[in-house]
Amino acid sequence: MNISRFAFPTPIHFGAGARKLVAAHLLEQGVKRPLIVTDRALAQLPVMAEFRSHLGGLDVAVYDGVFGNPTCAQVMGGAAAFKAHGADAVIGFGGGAALDVAKVVGVAATHEGDILEYVWDHPQVRPIVNALPYFIALPTTSGTGSEVGRSAVVSENDTHHKRTVFSAKILARAVFADPELTFALPAHVTAATGMDALTHNIESYLSPAYHPLCDGIALEGLRVGARALVTAVKEPGNLAARADMMMSSMMGAIAFQKDLGSVHACAHALGAVVDMHHGLANALMIDTVLDWNREVVPAKFDEMAHVVGVNSSGGGGAGFITWLRQLKADIGITGGLAERGVTLDHLPRLVPLAATDFTGGTNPRPATEADYERLFRAAM
Repeated sequence: MNISRFAFPTPIHFGAGARKLVAAHLLEQGVKRPLIVTDRALAQLPVMAEFRSHLGGLDVAVYDGVFGNPTCAQVMGGAAAFKAHGADAVIGFGGGAALDVAKVVGVAATHEGDILEYVWDHPQVRPIVNALPYFIALPTTSGTGSEVGRSAVVSENDTHHKRTVFSAKILARAVFADPELTFALPAHVTAATGMDALTHNIESYLSPAYHPLCDGIALEGLRVGARALVTAVKEPGNLAARADMMMSSMMGAIAFQKDLGSVHACAHALGAVVDMHHGLANALMIDTVLDWNREVVPAKFDEMAHVVGVNSSGGGGAGFITWLRQLKADIGITGGLAERGVTLDHLPRLVPLAATDFTGGTNPRPATEADYERLFRAAM
């Protein structure tokens, strides 16, 4: 029997008001000069000013150079800001993009070369050997779960091809998951990021890799998110729904240690080619890809139908796909790729990117370039 390794090491402070514990925590660690890494828009909002009001006793600087799908250049800009401030810690504050950049700012600040040289599939990948600055994470969206992940996805500056730094060394030393930080999210962002969280839970459960611990977390993450997403979209100040979505997001990110599938392969391609928001890309592809997948793992689809409260009589998982499409409609995600500016002319770039994306390697049904072309066409 093969030996499997499992690890869930991130300390998490979860609940309303968790953000107010950050200063005391950092001071206990001997931190004096943290750098907040956040995105350009969030830095201007009241939620940032309110968070900074709780950081008394610390000499804080802010790097707000993150925007869109984050690039390697944004990471290197953060590293320069870290050095300029003489920082001794990084606070990641934001959605998945900001947190992914924040995770590796410390790597770039303490190691030679460009961050691209540290991605896992670089032909001469550099190891992370130096001590990294103390890093904590505060998510302000409920989607990627990047705060608990051991990977950081950044895009090449020119091609926008997504690359991944993967190492347990970049895990947050502590997470402060405060659902009150998501109250101000617009409905369409809540919907898109929420679909990202559900996609993580679903695809990790469907992955053929062996990880029963992640299977259990993924199914519970799906159950929690399924009951809360519509309410979170329609009642943005509903604390219980916001908390459920933040928990579902973290559970999905923990579960996808087991890996993902072709929904993400397509979404990564859409991000690279048309700079589509990652959660929206997942939402636009998920029912098409899963409907194609379900015939190879029908029992898993029936189990997911049971988890979300759908009658799966007759088997085969069709009930789950019907539920998923209705959920998308209920949260305002309608139409297909064509309504978001994707055309058939994009297929020559989309298809090979999806077919070579590493996440597709654990799709329950092996997918060829011809399969990806059919899936993109069907999702138009």
